[in-house]
Amino acid sequence: MNNQAISAPLLKVERLHKAFGAHEVLRGIDVAVNRGDVTCIVGPSGSGKSTLLRCLNYLEKPSGGAVFLNGEPVGVRWKGSRLYEMSFNELARQRQRMGMVFQGFHLFPHKTVLENVIEAPVLVKRIPRAQAEAEAMLLLDRVGMKERAQYYPAQLSGGQQQRAAIARSLAMKPDVMLFDEPTSALDPELVGEVLAVMRQLADDGMTMVVVTHEMGFARDVADHLIFMDGGVIVEQGRPADVLSRPQHERTKSFLARVLADA
Repeated sequence: MNNQAISAPLLKVERLHKAFGAHEVLRGIDVAVNRGDVTCIVGPSGSGKSTLLRCLNYLEKPSGGAVFLNGEPVGVRWKGSRLYEMSFNELARQRQRMGMVFQGFHLFPHKTVLENVIEAPVLVKRIPRAQAEAEAMLLLDRVGMKERAQYYPAQLSGGQQQRAAIARSLAMKPDVMLFDEPTSALDPELVGEVLAVMRQLADDGMTMVVVTHEMGFARDVADHLIFMDGGVIVEQGRPADVLSRPQHERTKSFLARVLADA
């Protein structure tokens, strides 16, 4: 592998646009995420943060521009000189490389925590059940849920459900983890346990893109901080610089409000 390949971003977004009818939600986004880095995206509601995240793994089809994962276009492929949308199976295989954790936990209510975690490895990757269970128990231990492997989602707190959801995403051994405001549905006292797991993932070198309102997490854990508003990136850089010395008036007013409420 040459040096250029080694230094290339794991995830790259070029001139990304997304419109819903006449409403343009994303208006030309450029982002590069290096392997092992944590990128946090902050901004007011309606700024396009979650839409950007959903475009990264083609849950939302971009209206223009492109997303690349390790140099490969996401959701589309070249056939000769023409570009085609991937088939459902091709896209499913590509999405395995991008774990997604939503605001809601999306666990199967009729399955135990362990069964939730092994579902995709067994059915999608055809991993033998015994191997999948052994690997799942290691992941559940990693997120502090080993003792609740046989619990059903209804028996868990919101924080426990979200930690189980993180383990479920990790079970597919993704290249990058995408988090869409993973603590916003939690009671305040449960936020810390989920952020602690995410901090540990960052320490372990997991590449992460996190849409969040948790400014302390963004300041302490992120390598790169993006502030979005009105479908564009208003300001980005090192978290300490963006949070302590914002250059744009819109960034300043947003941070003054959210930090005052913290």
